[in-house]
Amino acid sequence: MSDTKQLTLPITGMTCANCVATVERNLKKLDGVNTAVVNLSSERALVDFDSAKLGLPEMIARVQRAGYGVATGEAELVIKHLADDNDARRLEKALAKLEGVLKAQVTFTTEKARVQYVPTIISQSELRRAVVSAGFEALELGGADEDAEAIAREHEINVQRRLLIIGMVFTAPLFLFAMARDFGFLPAVFYQMSTMAGMDSIPAAWTNWLMLAFAAPVQFYVGAQYYVSAFKAIRNRSANMDVLIAMGSSAAFFYSLPITFGWLVGHVYFETAAVIITLIRLGKFLEARAKGRTSEAIKKLVGLRPKTARVIRDGEAAEVSIDSVLPGDLVLVRPGETIPVDGVVVEGRSSVDESMLTGESLPVEKKQGDPVIGATLNKLGSLKFEATKVGRETALARIIKLVEDAQASKAPIQKLADEVSAVFVPIVIVISLLTFATWFFIVPQFSNSLISNSPFTTALINMVAVLVIACPCAMGLATPTAVMVGTGRGAEMGILFKNSEALERAGKVSVVVLDKTGTITKGQPAVTDIVVSEQFSVISDQSPVSGLDTPQSARLPFDKLRTSLDHHQFSNSPILPNDLLRLAASVERGSEHPLGEAIWAEATSRGLELSETSGFVAVPGQGVRAQVGGRVVLVGNALMMRENNVPFEMLGDEATRLQGEAKTAMWVAVDGQAAGLIAVADTLKDGSVESIRELQRMGLRVVMMTGDNQKTAEAIAKQVGVDQVLAEVLPEGKSNEVKRLQIVNRQSSIVNLIAMVGDGINDAPALAQADVGFAIGTGTDVAMAAAPVTLMSGDLHGVARAIKLSRKTLSTIKQNLFWAFFYNVVLIPAAALGYLNPMLAAGAMAFSSVFVVTNSLRLRKMKI
Repeated sequence: MSDTKQLTLPITGMTCANCVATVERNLKKLDGVNTAVVNLSSERALVDFDSAKLGLPEMIARVQRAGYGVATGEAELVIKHLADDNDARRLEKALAKLEGVLKAQVTFTTEKARVQYVPTIISQSELRRAVVSAGFEALELGGADEDAEAIAREHEINVQRRLLIIGMVFTAPLFLFAMARDFGFLPAVFYQMSTMAGMDSIPAAWTNWLMLAFAAPVQFYVGAQYYVSAFKAIRNRSANMDVLIAMGSSAAFFYSLPITFGWLVGHVYFETAAVIITLIRLGKFLEARAKGRTSEAIKKLVGLRPKTARVIRDGEAAEVSIDSVLPGDLVLVRPGETIPVDGVVVEGRSSVDESMLTGESLPVEKKQGDPVIGATLNKLGSLKFEATKVGRETALARIIKLVEDAQASKAPIQKLADEVSAVFVPIVIVISLLTFATWFFIVPQFSNSLISNSPFTTALINMVAVLVIACPCAMGLATPTAVMVGTGRGAEMGILFKNSEALERAGKVSVVVLDKTGTITKGQPAVTDIVVSEQFSVISDQSPVSGLDTPQSARLPFDKLRTSLDHHQFSNSPILPNDLLRLAASVERGSEHPLGEAIWAEATSRGLELSETSGFVAVPGQGVRAQVGGRVVLVGNALMMRENNVPFEMLGDEATRLQGEAKTAMWVAVDGQAAGLIAVADTLKDGSVESIRELQRMGLRVVMMTGDNQKTAEAIAKQVGVDQVLAEVLPEGKSNEVKRLQIVNRQSSIVNLIAMVGDGINDAPALAQADVGFAIGTGTDVAMAAAPVTLMSGDLHGVARAIKLSRKTLSTIKQNLFWAFFYNVVLIPAAALGYLNPMLAAGAMAFSSVFVVTNSLRLRKMKI
């Protein structure tokens, strides 16, 4: 029985797209690996495998055999409560069994545990949690987790920096000396008389030895990595960028050796070999630093996680490590503090800034029963909440995992670059050999004027230029760097892409289908209108609640709110809107119907004092009846009025108007008289109209899908201004409607993708059917699992922002790919034709990948 798992491995030592292909190919050779996707920009491998056939050590060994490494971390923990050596052995076994742990050693005498682990699989906080689960206590050293992967990457950058400095120390004087010597700027001691006709003097032989002394450390120390990597690549039957660098620099260096030894007569090119290696090392150093900035969004998210929490234990508040917080713990958060983990408020009221996760700047009110998200900022009041999710289960941890997975995935547009990269280096080697043969054998036969040196030297120089100008790195980085920055920018705005394919496809959408309930509307019925009958009057059974006889009741933005204050001179005055609402809410307080709950909620929000009722009866299909203060109050539909012989024709026009506005009219009758109407409807979300207009301005066609009848659907469509309405669609029929739109759209449009936006369980099939599914973050987990894009804020504006971000990311990828292909297509022939000096070629090659990464980083500052 197979047990499929997924692991992320941090790979070290990759330099170009060929390295990516080599690591992927070697991992896929392992029995049990289903898929392996390697990303050059994030330097990670995402592996799906059968854990019954394969383990982590075998995968790491395979990567190392291919010539690359896996970044690991080492944690040193102080362990308390070890009774004897048996406890140490038991804990050691418990740690060794954890997924991601490579080696664990626990020493009883020193009370310390040393654990080697893969940081993308398990963290130090999880190691400490495992120690606690085993019955011991782990003390933190240094007070915080260290980012082992970041340390490994930083070590790589430091090595690059050190080698670059050494290379520059030797290369700069070598280059200046070579130029000054060749142009005759040095004193006579550096030259000797020439025995060749037409030449008065030539550089002294000992100067070649001096240049060799400066060039050798660069060639074999600074450039050692290129030889090692080239050897491993050839051993794996592939060729990468390091093969080209090793061949190009070695050709110049080793050609110069027999001249230095006096076996041949000619010019040495030690400075060329040294400059090639040093310039490429400079480019790689700058590229590594720039690539580090592409993951800053992830680092910001990780930095949001607080280190401690204030937990109530044994009746007292104690500050503990966040790793010690368990589900069910009561956590206190003061104003201005960061909420440490996810939970539910049990006491207190406050406003919470969730902008770091949702992108929405307005604080969200929190009260008893409301959920809170870890890493968000408590603004005003104090909160006591029960922890529900900790560690990797928190919303922040899941967001980080989702973004990392998206960054590790491959976009479809990258396929072309991968295919070209697979054959790129062998093609370049063939071109370089053809270049040498052409300049050595063919060109001298037709024109010696094209050759300034000997045919062999000219052919060698041009061949070296071809080898070092070729750059597979730019092609390999073109897509993943843009995807990393794009997904990171999306996370900052509360837009989560499940994979890079979703990021690419979102920009190609031409039709957006919006589910009405919960997407365009709030999904919760609310009172929209109160209409009182001017022919009905009542003497209140109690004094009106304070404020009911004043314009205070007009504060809520109802479409129609009738109050007749002119009649207050009569003792038998007309019923006021708040009186009507109070009577209806008193009856509905015992109802479980959504419309009744909306009436009760409106009265509660207005602070109305409800009356005691008796004789409550719910009549299916009609409404409810009860006695309030000795009066019989009916709240229901027209059928209920007719069944109880209540004349209601005087309000018929108002009822028709409300129903035409997609509202449900509830009749209220008192003692057999129609007292008024209360209209209830699913109200529009704030910003829905503006969001739909923004989508239309972007050239998208907006379709609303709903289960409502045609008349109601058209009334809502008129309010929001959608282009098309799909009404009376059953939940199980939503995916079929999306499929039908896909068929129609692909017959009439070049850009032919359909996006579906929804939030409920019944939207999940349609979200999966659509080319791009957008799940509203306030909706169900099922909907978010089915959709490749999640909008954390629940705001419809996020759809337009996601599509804009996708379009800009896609544009950046195309710019990068154009540069990568244009650069190679133009400059490789230029080098073959003899128009490029090898040193200039090395400089161009080194900075081509820097350009691609820098262009991708522009996405961080683009206005979206």
